Amino acid sequence: MTPSGELGAVRGDVTLARTALARAALATDEKLRALPVPEQRSSEQRATAAQALDVARTLRAAFLETHVEAVYDELTANRTRHLRVTELARAAAAAFPGLVPTDEQLADERARPQAHKEGREIDQGIFLQHVLRSPRTGEHLLDAMLRPTPRAVGLLPEFSRTGKAELTSVRVERTGAVARLTLCREDSLNAEDNQQVDDMETAVDLALLDPAVEVGLVRGGEMTHPRYRGRRVFSAGINLKTLHGGGISLTDFLLRRELGYIHKLVRGVLTEEGPGWRSRTVEKPWIGVVDTFAIGGGCQLLLAFDHVIAAADAYVSLPAAKEGIIPGASNYRLTRAAGPRLARQIILEGRRIFAREPDAASLIDEVHDHGDLDAAVERAAERFQGSAVLANRRMLNFAEESRAAFRAYMAEFALQQSLRLYSSDVIDKVGRFAEAATPGR
Repeated sequence: MTPSGELGAVRGDVTLARTALARAALATDEKLRALPVPEQRSSEQRATAAQALDVARTLRAAFLETHVEAVYDELTANRTRHLRVTELARAAAAAFPGLVPTDEQLADERARPQAHKEGREIDQGIFLQHVLRSPRTGEHLLDAMLRPTPRAVGLLPEFSRTGKAELTSVRVERTGAVARLTLCREDSLNAEDNQQVDDMETAVDLALLDPAVEVGLVRGGEMTHPRYRGRRVFSAGINLKTLHGGGISLTDFLLRRELGYIHKLVRGVLTEEGPGWRSRTVEKPWIGVVDTFAIGGGCQLLLAFDHVIAAADAYVSLPAAKEGIIPGASNYRLTRAAGPRLARQIILEGRRIFAREPDAASLIDEVHDHGDLDAAVERAAERFQGSAVLANRRMLNFAEESRAAFRAYMAEFALQQSLRLYSSDVIDKVGRFAEAATPGR
């Protein structure tokens, strides 16, 4: 039980409240330090740690329910600074001790397998849930995440000149008015990790910012993995080995992915150019091509594209029930695209949808034999060029996905996904999947 006096203290004057929160968080850390490391704790010691963490998190939530806007305004200089989720969490750790984990605490967590962590990212989930839940702070954070990354801004002049960018996991090539993003993690079937998210956001920014580009196209490259050697693969979803090893970050992967490049596919990149009465986002239509399969995060991407083309023998799936985590914004977008019954079959039961099935029509626009796929891609790229397509796309997205509804979803996602990362069933499942090491599951 959290003493009522402590709850009252963190809900009071913000200056006194931050001191009370820091004091309570320090007491919790001292209790945890007195225990063995997580993997060596007895059942009783695990219960003691869980109770201590629960008390601290109750106080953090109470503090944020009262003070989140004051906290955010201090961190962003009254919303004149645009901090992305990782930067915001880092700034909060420095300015409000005990609110979120420090860099040192996170570094210690990253060095551990997922099963041996304390679960400090849950505190980031609580913080970002409250930031996104507030219209005042949440809208500002959405804008911060829609701005181009410094990495993309630095690469843009060279890309505009040459039409090429070679990133670790994505190749970008402009041919005519089309920016072709090729996913090229050949050995891992384009399984996603922090690096892939960084590369994809950079690539999407380059395509959106280059004035010579009218259409973006995303396709898997040819694989070197023995099972799919020489075949194009779109994505095998989240890299379960990396997740098992503790290398998947809440802010740098799970939240950056949804609020960053996937949201940019839908909403565009935010710039400061142009007169204030016009939209400040640069938007372009996007086409996705699935040659073999789009699993997990790959399937999630299809819901953000304007047009999807697939090979006749391709399939898509969201194995969320098997992995135990939440499949990004798919729970939000898939119901709208496919209807509630099919969405539940895909997400809750793990149903695969094959391109030739009638139900695939809600996810895939065109199905072709492999020999006809390239020509179909070029025809689609030609059709989606032009200002009329762009204007109507903007209005379709405006009608289908309001910022307020997306922000509310992401607020709840920030907390629920952080909890799933450290749930015992996920840790057990991911460990078994990683040991099996079966790409293209």
